[in-house]
Amino acid sequence: MARVYLDHASTSPPRPEAIEALRRWDALPPGDPSRLHEEGRTVRDALETARGQVAELVAVAPRQVVFTSGGTEAINAAVWGAVHAQPGAPILCAGVEHSAVRDSSVRAAPVENLGVDRRGRIDVEALRARLDDGKEARPALVHCQWGNHEVGTLQPVGEVVALCREAGVTVHVDAAAACGHVPMDLGELDADLVSLSAHKLGGTPGAGALLVRRGSRFDPLLVGGDQERGRRAGLEPIPALLAFGAVAGALTAYGGRAVREEADVARRQIAVVVEAALGVDGVEVVGADPDARLPHLVCFGVHGVEAEPVLIGLDRAGVAVHSGSACSSESIEPSPVLEAMGADPSHSLRVSVGWTTNDADCAAFGDAFARVVAELRALRR
Repeated sequence: MARVYLDHASTSPPRPEAIEALRRWDALPPGDPSRLHEEGRTVRDALETARGQVAELVAVAPRQVVFTSGGTEAINAAVWGAVHAQPGAPILCAGVEHSAVRDSSVRAAPVENLGVDRRGRIDVEALRARLDDGKEARPALVHCQWGNHEVGTLQPVGEVVALCREAGVTVHVDAAAACGHVPMDLGELDADLVSLSAHKLGGTPGAGALLVRRGSRFDPLLVGGDQERGRRAGLEPIPALLAFGAVAGALTAYGGRAVREEADVARRQIAVVVEAALGVDGVEVVGADPDARLPHLVCFGVHGVEAEPVLIGLDRAGVAVHSGSACSSESIEPSPVLEAMGADPSHSLRVSVGWTTNDADCAAFGDAFARVVAELRALRR
């Protein structure tokens, strides 16, 4: 029986364009793109083509794109650069941010919590009041994710960036969960720092980018070389970056129509998943309404049975999803995202579709979910 993969928000399988880019890399000479010989120039040309493709996907200038080994490195670099410019100043961060954002911030500076509502949306008025408060220390950095990685809630990034710009405070947007899934004009947004990840949109693991606002000074996290115009030392992960560029190029073809079309398909498929899940008693959607969340994922609360047995039951039925409970990951703690929202991580289940998902996958989830939940509830009687 073919398995059904509905955990694209964790990582999405490499697209054909990514695999083809790896084949093209294999045919390139073994050159360091920082060198002046022909081999180095050949690889440099390929790398700069990829940089331009990623820049076009998010509507920024290629010079703003600093290639990294992934979203986690990009986030850590953003935090380092901001804190290094204002040592001792606090960081403002909501509990719904990704662990890479929260953990890198706690290690680097005092962190002040930004409140969220039960949908996981940042309290913009509370942020405004904090930035206007002359008695409190001026923040070194404000974090605001584009869309939440567990419940999909879209954040008011435009409002947050505008507030930070007015206050003269550096702002970082984690767009890893959203990039490639929704149209994105980061040039117009004009955030100081934006982090991206390749494997979330069908690239290969080991590639990401930190976008740096034009005119911004940026101290690098990794030192020891002048790669990436002195903003990230070390030989770039060239194969993964070429794959990143190829996928970005495919998504921006025909005026970016692919992103919009894939988002429409994802919304339709998630709607099918939601209809099937809500047909089971005691199941509810956690987070924002469909028009206020990322198109490709949804989180369910399952009353009367813990999510972990549901996840295991689905896995045995050939369906892969994600749970917010502790045992579903390397962490021994429940999801802080769901806790910040007031949701119960031990009863929450995330389903996410992607470029390989078809209608049969959604139907298979619906059948297996209803059966597994019914069987588990029967055991409690």
